[in-house]
Amino acid sequence: MSSGIRGLGSAAAAGLAFAVGALALLTAQQRNDNELRLRVEQQRLHFQLLSKAMDDPELAAVMSTVDLSAEPVETHTSLRRQYLFANALYTNVLQTYLTGNVNWQEMHGHVRVLCQSRVFRDYWEATRHHRRSLDESSDEARVGRMVDNLVHDLDESDTEEWWVVGEPPAEQI
Repeated sequence: MSSGIRGLGSAAAAGLAFAVGALALLTAQQRNDNELRLRVEQQRLHFQLLSKAMDDPELAAVMSTVDLSAEPVETHTSLRRQYLFANALYTNVLQTYLTGNVNWQEMHGHVRVLCQSRVFRDYWEATRHHRRSLDESSDEARVGRMVDNLVHDLDESDTEEWWVVGEPPAEQI
């Protein structure tokens, strides 16, 4: 009889261990879902702010810290709006990757398309100093280095077939 009780105790312990494991998994999944929801909400807010700034030159001057002093004054508003839009496009690609909607190689392809725009490349160069403050191990810094390498590869390329330039680097985790 005591072996039957011990057997029941082992089964109960196994059931309890399973329940604890399932609860831990559920808690981790809920935390991941909350983090994703916060990222998406932050992206939405960022886009709303960019949209307002693109529509209003006075707000654009606050949001854009790019030095346009070398440009003729009459082009400031237009160029600032273009740079803000380039930022919105880049942020969208970055967030699409961070939320898992595209993988590293797919993001590389999206960025390669963005880099075909002279305005985007000018924006990227003008904001280089912004990226210097990023933690080198952060996702955004890794993506920034990938974009830097892609721009370099495109500049050095002697082919008209831009869609084959620049191998996507292996994703580093």
